[in-house]
Amino acid sequence: MSKASGTDSTLQAAPDPLAPAVILVSPQLAMNIGTTARAMANCGLHDLRIVNPKPKWPNELSRRASSGADEILAAARICASTSEAIADLNRVYATTGRTRRMTKRIVTPRAAALEAREAHGKGERVGFLFGPERTGLENDDLALADALTSVPLNPAFASLNLAQSVLLIGYEWFQAGDETPSSRLASGDAKPASKQELENFFLHLERELDHCGFLRVADKRPTMVRNIRNIFQRAAMTEQEVRTLHGVVAELVRGPRDGVRS
Repeated sequence: MSKASGTDSTLQAAPDPLAPAVILVSPQLAMNIGTTARAMANCGLHDLRIVNPKPKWPNELSRRASSGADEILAAARICASTSEAIADLNRVYATTGRTRRMTKRIVTPRAAALEAREAHGKGERVGFLFGPERTGLENDDLALADALTSVPLNPAFASLNLAQSVLLIGYEWFQAGDETPSSRLASGDAKPASKQELENFFLHLERELDHCGFLRVADKRPTMVRNIRNIFQRAAMTEQEVRTLHGVVAELVRGPRDGVRS
């Protein structure tokens, strides 16, 4: 099997035994079960439970659609009822996109994920119920849940396929425990420039700016120098970038080479 883009088996972490279970109730299409497994793998989920699947199981189409999440499918539990599928869980959220005539707490996926993380920290098991593609969960299934979760989307077109729903829930779960910084500089193998390297460049640039007369107004010079330095400080330059700028200044000072400019 060819490896899907974006996967690296060397980064595989040990499955978290308390990560939420994904329970598919009466899924209709084999491909959707496979893409659900793929979405689970994206988010570090591994416990798949399937209640009365319509497709024959195990299913080759599901395996191909999983894009390498074979282990999740191979370990999936097939259950005869929703009650059986959630029997060992301490807290259950049922996903729904429709208003139901029942008194039930409704939370967003983000709020559900935060609650699930809190429960996880206490050693509790959590599960998320997902209904059939065409009809969604029945009221009897919703009644088994501690809360409902609904994704706030465009009310004029809020329809999601099964794997999308699982991915949205899984993403919020993963993000609730992830510490990736919101912004970072991807510089490959390049090292950030040291303050000494920056200072040397600033002195080089300012020396040449003094020489050409750009900083000729004495009372404005300190402010201009600070402004120029701040421009480059904000750039978070690498060592190579500083060396390149040294070369740029040197070439500007040297002027046109013979034959380069008339």
